[in-house]
Amino acid sequence: MLEPFISAYQGLLGAGCDEVGRGPLAGDVVAAAVILDPENPIAGLDDSKKLTEKKREQLFIEIQQKAKSWCIARASVAEIDSINILQASLLAMTRAVQGLHIQPEHVLVDGNKLPKWHYPAEAVVKGDSRVAAISAASILAKVTRDREMIALDKTYPGYGFADHKGYPTKVHMDALDRLGITPIHRTSYAPVRAKIEQMKLF
Repeated sequence: MLEPFISAYQGLLGAGCDEVGRGPLAGDVVAAAVILDPENPIAGLDDSKKLTEKKREQLFIEIQQKAKSWCIARASVAEIDSINILQASLLAMTRAVQGLHIQPEHVLVDGNKLPKWHYPAEAVVKGDSRVAAISAASILAKVTRDREMIALDKTYPGYGFADHKGYPTKVHMDALDRLGITPIHRTSYAPVRAKIEQMKLF
């Protein structure tokens, strides 16, 4: 259950924003922004990582039906490798907020970093388990990214993307040894770079 959170922007039209996918070795980083409707509440919101897959899928639909506005955005693997994962995450969040069809008067962002944008904003550590709108954003982002990695598992079979979603599990690392690097791997990440350098030796 979410704890009460008092923002300096209480009473203004606010959005919650979160991203998913900073840790994986493969795939885009995905962000979402959500403006909830106080007159159409959504029960069961929480940090997406604490929810079952079935519950996330249910809330994914409900959020899209009940929110005043929502947007899902991303930064690509190429952008991650070009500008680094932190900047790519902030870029994805910026795109998500800018994509809202109702522009917010302020934004609450999960974590301790804020994008450089014109919105009045507040970073909230562990916001996805404290602020309903951030929780909703985390659910939209996670379900979207998980679905994409499941689809990519069919494009690049043998890596186990459907199970580990690109995170550096033993299954994933073993697959990199056997099968090599795919176009969706983040070459700026040390484990992937190490595999590339290792391949150059043969």
